[in-house]
Amino acid sequence: MLLQFRTLRRTMNENGPKQRPHVGRKNLEVSSARRPLLGPYGQKANRLKVFVLYNTLAPAMPCSAKRARQLLERGSAAVYRRVPFTIVLKHRSEGEAQPVTLKLDPGAKTTGIALVANDAVLFAINLTHRGAAIRKALEARRALRRSRRSRNTRYRAPRFNNRTRPKGWLPPSLQSRVDNVASWARRLLALAPIGSIDVETARFDMQKMQNAEISGVDYQQGELAGYEVREYLLEKFDRTCVYCDKQNVPLEVEHVTPRSRGGSDSISNLALACHACNQAKGDRDVRDFVKDTARLAKILANLKKPLKDAAAVNATRYAIGRTLKATGLPIAFWSGARTKMNRVAQGYAKDHWIDAACVGESGAAVRLSASTKALSIKAVGRGSRQMCRVDKYGFPRSVAKSVKRVDGFQTGDLVRLVQPTGKHQGTYVGSVAVRARGAFDLKRHGCVPITSPAKHFTLLQKTDGYIAA
Repeated sequence: MLLQFRTLRRTMNENGPKQRPHVGRKNLEVSSARRPLLGPYGQKANRLKVFVLYNTLAPAMPCSAKRARQLLERGSAAVYRRVPFTIVLKHRSEGEAQPVTLKLDPGAKTTGIALVANDAVLFAINLTHRGAAIRKALEARRALRRSRRSRNTRYRAPRFNNRTRPKGWLPPSLQSRVDNVASWARRLLALAPIGSIDVETARFDMQKMQNAEISGVDYQQGELAGYEVREYLLEKFDRTCVYCDKQNVPLEVEHVTPRSRGGSDSISNLALACHACNQAKGDRDVRDFVKDTARLAKILANLKKPLKDAAAVNATRYAIGRTLKATGLPIAFWSGARTKMNRVAQGYAKDHWIDAACVGESGAAVRLSASTKALSIKAVGRGSRQMCRVDKYGFPRSVAKSVKRVDGFQTGDLVRLVQPTGKHQGTYVGSVAVRARGAFDLKRHGCVPITSPAKHFTLLQKTDGYIAA
C-alpha cells in the first residue's frame, strides 16, 4: 500500500511548489484494508490512534489523528517516527494514562497485534513473517554447496562436529517468527503505556487432529470442545466450500468418506462444505459425488496437506511466551478456542488483528468499528549476506558488493522523491533501491519504479527490516 502524507498536497498548494513544507506538518495515513469488515461494529468511527511521546521520550496515551495534526500545526509537537506514526511533545514531560493491554495472536504466516484500552482498539497490526523466504534461502545455499562439492570445486573445508545446538534451539525459519513478535512487542512497549500482555497459545490441538478418539471426558467435552479442529479446517480450505467454492456462507465440517462407509474422524478425512452441498452429498463417497476429475483431484490433494502450519504455531508458542515474560509485565495465556468463541459471539469477521483483539477474557466485549484498519507490516530482513549472485551452474555472475549504503541511503529506506521534470514529475513517498552509481529507484506498491539521481531523494526513516505493505 502507498504511504501518503495527508497534508502534503494541501500545504504545497498553499505555499507554492517551491516551498517545501516542514516535515512536522505531515500526518501519516496508512490504508491497508483489503476488504470490508463484516459484523455489528460500533456506530462511532474508530481509526488507528497516533502514538505520543513526552519530551523525555516516555510513552503517553495515544491520541487521534486530528489531535495530532493540531499539535503539529501549533508547533507543540514534532514528528518522531513515520511508521508507525509517532509524535513527541515539546513542552510536556508527564501525564496520566489509561491501562493499555497488548494482545497477540501468533500465527504461522501472519501474527495479529492489537492495543486495547477500555474495551476499544487503539492500534492494530497484521505482521507478515518471512519464514518461507528464510527456508528457501537456506535450501538454495545447501544446494549450491552440494553442487560445488560434487564438482570437486573449491569449497569451505569441513568443520569439527562441535556445533552443539543449545537448549530451546529453533530452526531459523521458526526463530524468525519469534524474533518478529518480540521485536514489535518491544517497539510498542516504547510507544504506548502498556501494563499487561495477553497471548493466544496452543491454537491447534495436534493430538486431536490426528486421533479423534483420544480418551478423557474432560478433554472431549466442554463448552470449547471442537473449536481447534474447525479453526484448522477453516484455514486449511481458505473458508471455502470444497464442492462449489462458495465463500462468506456458513460452512459445515463434512466427512469426505462417510462414517457409515468406514470413514474416521481424523483430520485427513474432514473437509468444509456449505449446507446445500453437505445435504446433497449425504452418505455418498466423494468419488461418487464429485464428477469433475480436476476438482476431485484437488480435494484429495488438500486432504493430504501436512500440518506444518499448525506445527509451526505449536513449536514457537513457548519461545514467544519466554521472550514476552522477559519484559517483566503481567502476561496471560489463552486458548485459540476462547478467541474464536469471543469473535463469533460478537459477529466480527475473520482477521488476524481482530483475533488478537478478541484474545482472553476481556476479548468477549471489545469494540470495533468499520473504519478501523490495521497497519500491514511485512518482514523483509536487512539485506543478504551473499556477496554475489551465481548462475545455474554455481559460478559467479556479478561482482561482490562494494558498499551497503550509498550517499546516505540504503535499500529499503523510506524516502521522499521530488522529481523536477519528466513524465513522473511530482512528489512521491516510498522505499528506495540504491545503486553504487548514484541512480536510485523509488518503489511503490503496484506502480512502476521511478529512477532518479540521489540528490532528489530525502531520507524520512531508515530501514529496520520491515516495510508497510
